[in-house]
Amino acid sequence: MLFAHDTEVGLAGAAALVNTGRGDTERLPDVAALDRFVAAWEWSGSRTHDQAELDAVRRLRGRLGQLWEMDADEAAALVNALLREAGALPQLVKHGGWDYHLHATSPEAPLAHRMAVEHAMAFADVIRTGQLRRLRVCAAHDCDNVHVDLSKNRSRRFCGTACANRVNVAAYRTRRAGLRATR
Repeated sequence: MLFAHDTEVGLAGAAALVNTGRGDTERLPDVAALDRFVAAWEWSGSRTHDQAELDAVRRLRGRLGQLWEMDADEAAALVNALLREAGALPQLVKHGGWDYHLHATSPEAPLAHRMAVEHAMAFADVIRTGQLRRLRVCAAHDCDNVHVDLSKNRSRRFCGTACANRVNVAAYRTRRAGLRATR
């Protein structure tokens, strides 16, 4: 394992959040969609369930998306800003099915602050271990989703199996067509 489990979840959650705003379709169109996202990623703590909360999470999403394009110094500055703005105060907690892990905000902090700090702390591990190259954009020509390559050999190119399969099938068909044309 390259990173602690909560760091990997934080990175994957950040990529998932960023991807809700990439492409032509807004995947957080309303508070109900945010509720589903929060439930899927098991965010704990208080919620306001209102438009202001949704707007704050969308603003955070845009800032997190910049991390996939930054060098280490720029990324560190953004991570530090996210932690500072949310008043981060790291502490060990356990809840639900999770054993001890780090939280750096109170459960009563606004959702966007809790998300910012959780993701910023995960990115802090990426930056300090020199692993920014693991932040990638999907290699499929028709996909601009981001992902985090957590493979041991740093070889993950696609955001998921659907994109990988689509590209590999297209390459196979191209090779087959080339073989037929040479016969």
